[in-house]
Amino acid sequence: MVITRRGLLAGALLSSASLALGACGGGDDSGGDDGADAKTLTLWHYEGATSAMGVAWAKAIELFKAKHPGVEVKFEEKSFEQIQQNAQMILNSDSAPDILEYNKGNATAGLLSKQGLLADLSDQVTEYGWDKKLSASLQTTAKYDEDGIMGSGNYYGVPNYGEYVMVYYNKDAFAKYNLAVPTTFDEFVTALDTFVQNKVTPLAVGGAEYPAQQIFYELALSKADRAWVDDYQLYKNKIDFKGTPFTYGAQTFADWVSKGYIGKDSAGIKAEDMGVSWEQGKYPILISGSWWYGRFASEVKKFEWGSFLFPGNTLHPGSSGNLWVVPEKSKAKALAYDFIDITMSAEVQNLLGNSGGVPVAADASAITDAKNKELIENFNKLVTGDGLAFYPDWPAPGYYDTLVAGVQGLINGSKTPTGFLDEIAKPYDENLADLGK
Repeated sequence: MVITRRGLLAGALLSSASLALGACGGGDDSGGDDGADAKTLTLWHYEGATSAMGVAWAKAIELFKAKHPGVEVKFEEKSFEQIQQNAQMILNSDSAPDILEYNKGNATAGLLSKQGLLADLSDQVTEYGWDKKLSASLQTTAKYDEDGIMGSGNYYGVPNYGEYVMVYYNKDAFAKYNLAVPTTFDEFVTALDTFVQNKVTPLAVGGAEYPAQQIFYELALSKADRAWVDDYQLYKNKIDFKGTPFTYGAQTFADWVSKGYIGKDSAGIKAEDMGVSWEQGKYPILISGSWWYGRFASEVKKFEWGSFLFPGNTLHPGSSGNLWVVPEKSKAKALAYDFIDITMSAEVQNLLGNSGGVPVAADASAITDAKNKELIENFNKLVTGDGLAFYPDWPAPGYYDTLVAGVQGLINGSKTPTGFLDEIAKPYDENLADLGK
């Protein structure tokens, strides 16, 4: 998420011009090269106020203000799309914030690091001990080499939560049709068939944004292994887009549309509307990320619900969470580093876990809710089992939009699976050529 990306929950898209005008950096009140004496910290993130991350970051702001009583925190809530589409322009201007949440991966944080727009945080990672709190797999998305490829090089961001794609299900709807939680892919398909036979479209899908492409990727991963993921995401070897994983993913996704598992009207549905429709009980199943978990826990009142990992897969879309990054043009770098450290503290990490998030440095005994424990335990299983496969849109700049348009074509029937694969192969291969791969 691929991207997920998940800040689409946060607000409407603004134009590039209004985003630039609405932003304000640390201003002229900064002091020193690192802004240690700055009196303003401008912070952007795109987590909804009721989400686990939104709750945790609000607490972090509260703690930061208590530690720095003379500093004003200018928090600006953006949507994922705002930052995704305008980051290069904003971070290359004097309107850059001092710290922001940004999408991880080669096409996003990697690209900005390559362009010199992000501060190198390697010294701070060691100084604050953040590397001791992050497992090796979670550090993958924090480090980028000189070509902007993740996994090695310097630290250009700090993740402080984890995320992964799972299956959310309406327990009442499953019980109505005597369906057990599927443990195999075939059992999952049987459940989807049962709903269709009873004139119920089983899957809530957002084709206009990230969710649909993550379903396609989940299907491709059912036929993939770690070597394939490394080839696709880290450019270890050439990827064959007509090979088994992507061919199976594209064809099966198209089949799911034709069988009625995915509604043909979902091509125009955004992630927010997808989530709300599931909360309202209009669809029994939603395949999306852990970033929804805290929100569902607080907002779903009409039915009992649960979650499970996509049946049969050992690999799943997921990674560390989005990154805290510090723009090179930040006027309050020292304050930004201190804010990151607060978000990594036990108090904030434990709150994140108890609010339905996936912390990276929480005290397991401090997580009290049984559902939240299950969420975190499943993530830990993926981390220890090397099961995080990142997101499909990461490998190339602009790839997110390519995949959105591609899966929309599969949903509305304007593209064949072969045509879809040709379409997504082109920018990927062009990016490799640009990198000299």
